[in-house]
Amino acid sequence: MKRLGIIVPCYNEEEIFDYSKEKLTNLIKDLIEKKKISSDSFILFVDDGSKDKTWNKIEKENKTNKYVYGLKLAGNVGHQNALIAGITETVDLVDLSVSIDADLQDDINVIENMVDKFNEGIDIVYGVRNDRQTDSFFKKTTAQMFYKFMQLLGVKSVYNHADFRLMSKRAMQALTEFKEKNLFLRGIVPLIGYQTDNVYYARSERIAGTSKYPLKKMLSFALDGITSFSIKPMTIICGLGIFIIFASIIAMIYSIVVYFMGDSLSGWSSLFCSIWFLGGVQLLCIGIIGQYIGKTYIEVKDRPRYIVETFLKNKK
Repeated sequence: MKRLGIIVPCYNEEEIFDYSKEKLTNLIKDLIEKKKISSDSFILFVDDGSKDKTWNKIEKENKTNKYVYGLKLAGNVGHQNALIAGITETVDLVDLSVSIDADLQDDINVIENMVDKFNEGIDIVYGVRNDRQTDSFFKKTTAQMFYKFMQLLGVKSVYNHADFRLMSKRAMQALTEFKEKNLFLRGIVPLIGYQTDNVYYARSERIAGTSKYPLKKMLSFALDGITSFSIKPMTIICGLGIFIIFASIIAMIYSIVVYFMGDSLSGWSSLFCSIWFLGGVQLLCIGIIGQYIGKTYIEVKDRPRYIVETFLKNKK
């Protein structure tokens, strides 16, 4: 029997914490009774600089619940960094881990299927949604567009998979070898290369609290994913520049021909529209290039992705 660690990033999850710890504790107990995991398996709640009483609840539960561990980060570092912190700090403690969001909208009942696949020799098991009925039309459409766009850019990712996954110890160790600061784990994990499989589930509604991924964060997350894994936007800029140069040459030749034919040139409004359009294209291209330069700047500083303030383990 192997030791399982369930890693749960938390940011202001005071309202949902009691529900999550109860459901996950019951799950751990059930898997232990079925002799699928060892009795020293645990749930690690990673507090990502919460401003509410999330950490107080984790501390209190750790004192009475032997399955609850707590990792407090010194400040808010973001969901992806909190997740990699949980993996890094537990890689030497477990044989396998499962990451899941604190709201438990992902179906915890399929974790048993994940463990079964691990016991069959699978290193990475992705939790994949088989429907998006709980999503709004806007979120459903933009998510599908994002996955298709990532595939178009050549980024390896699992369609309809978020950060609900099982990883073996050696897969966790391999993940910690990726040192970039601009984390997009949905793109990094498929690069590990070990044997993978999927389990499918229907996502439920959030029963308490609010989503920690509003539109602004979703757009930022998508931009990080694109610019961290593909340079095709830079290639597109080059292609666009070549196209505009050729279009300008053709327009210039046409203007010269019209002039020598004696026709007058008119259309100042269209000329100004063209100038404004090209000005906008230039600013967009500069902005895209700036994103890559900014990410390079962040990477070369090589600052730590997170700092641990407190790590609460089970007191045996």
